[in-house]
Amino acid sequence: MSPVKTAPAELTAGDAALRTQYLTEVLGLLYPPPCDANGGEGNLIAEYLVVPNAHRPRLLVPNASRPVAAAAVRRYAEPQSRMARLKRTAVVAAVQTRTDRLVFRDRIRVTGPVSASIDGYLSDALRRDLSVSVHIGPARANRKPVLQLLTPEGETFAFGKIGTGPLTQRLVRAETAALHALSTSGLTKLTVPRVLHAGQWRGLQVLVQTALPVWLPRAPLTPRRLAAAMVDIAGCCGYTTGPLVQSAYWHELRARLAAVAERSEGAGLAAAVDLLAAHSGETTLRYGAWHGDWAPWNMANLADALLVWDWERFATGVPLGFDAVHHELQKRIQTSGDARGAVEATVRRADELLAPFGVAPVARETTALLYLVDLAVRYLTDRQAEAGARLGVLGTWLLPVLIRRVEEL
Repeated sequence: MSPVKTAPAELTAGDAALRTQYLTEVLGLLYPPPCDANGGEGNLIAEYLVVPNAHRPRLLVPNASRPVAAAAVRRYAEPQSRMARLKRTAVVAAVQTRTDRLVFRDRIRVTGPVSASIDGYLSDALRRDLSVSVHIGPARANRKPVLQLLTPEGETFAFGKIGTGPLTQRLVRAETAALHALSTSGLTKLTVPRVLHAGQWRGLQVLVQTALPVWLPRAPLTPRRLAAAMVDIAGCCGYTTGPLVQSAYWHELRARLAAVAERSEGAGLAAAVDLLAAHSGETTLRYGAWHGDWAPWNMANLADALLVWDWERFATGVPLGFDAVHHELQKRIQTSGDARGAVEATVRRADELLAPFGVAPVARETTALLYLVDLAVRYLTDRQAEAGARLGVLGTWLLPVLIRRVEEL
């Protein structure tokens, strides 16, 4: 498993500054006083290579040994392009050939009592020796420290997530509950991580889950296999059926929308929802579960297994097919870079995307538009724009398409 988002190849100056600031914040959380992340006197807890450097940090690589450092780089994320894979290979080679001091000049030495550090907490909780690698992600409201946990021999055995604020703590708790529920749901078409540990440390929410074997050889993923896995999730907690405006989902969505109605983009979204209700409110839909963020970077297809991770947005009682629409949209944004065009193209494919879920033809466009509403409400609730997220301003891509398509129903 690799629950890490792969960042764009190039960082803006603003994002680099935010990452540098975030690096300082993360070190303060994981190594609070009396630990010292400035290399002061005392017992050495960890030494990290900063990749690629302290001004544009992406990854803290534990330098305990060459095998551990190489494995931390090799398995911390899934590169989404050939260039990203080549860069990762070059970093691994630098570590393995002991030329890392020439390539990565920035290092962080953490000293102090191990018992006060995240290393000590996790080692005690899991009852094993380990090294910690830390991912420094791009600006997002739901950004949180993601830790790769490695054995002394360099094997990645788990990933940890640390909830630091109200939103990320809620998401970490939600993913913990989701993984517990999925472990007994009888899934047959996909593989999900198992919870190794969940708890609180120094006021932070902690989740440690097994590492799915994403490093094994990949197999081509057919649309049929992907759809079958999504249908498996859709039915894992049972189904309900009923008119849209009488459903529990609708009432929950309207409550979430009301909570953000006063924000700059909330009024336009609310107007679109009212039109959608007037046109399609009596449409009968089926409701089930969804992953909530099923994107190409949250999955890996092997010959005998489809691995899926990042379950913090899992929910039940949503219109069937949301996962298919979400995956299509995220894939198109990733490959084209044109978010607004991706929304248009995704809605146009609603018939094809939703047919495997048994969604009636009359309800397919409505379902796709409901998904866009749900995603927009999520962005506003999480304050993605204020956090500096790349697509945080909905008025530049999602809302214009949503409003126009609803008006044309």
